[in-house]
Amino acid sequence: MDNLSYKPVKHDHDEFLKRAFKRKGFKEAYEASELEYQVAREMLRARSRAKLTQDAVAERMGTTKSAVSRLESAGKHTPSLATLKRYAEAVGCKLKVELVPQK
Repeated sequence: MDNLSYKPVKHDHDEFLKRAFKRKGFKEAYEASELEYQVAREMLRARSRAKLTQDAVAERMGTTKSAVSRLESAGKHTPSLATLKRYAEAVGCKLKVELVPQK
């Protein structure tokens, strides 16, 4: 069995959010973690573009699949810039940080 075969899972994020925002308390919780969700989405998009599995990214980063899974989730774990940079390199990207003036 080839653990490194890329098999994307269909996910309509907009539809998911549409349903989720109907749940009580979701909007407030989502907005409080908006940056973390943005980072997680970017990571998933980059891995998908690279057509890599979590196993493959873990191998390239010298870590475990479960560590990559935690990085890609918008949970309690906040990765360091060094870790984000290693992840970006593993999926063939360059990490870019941007500070945007508030309106």
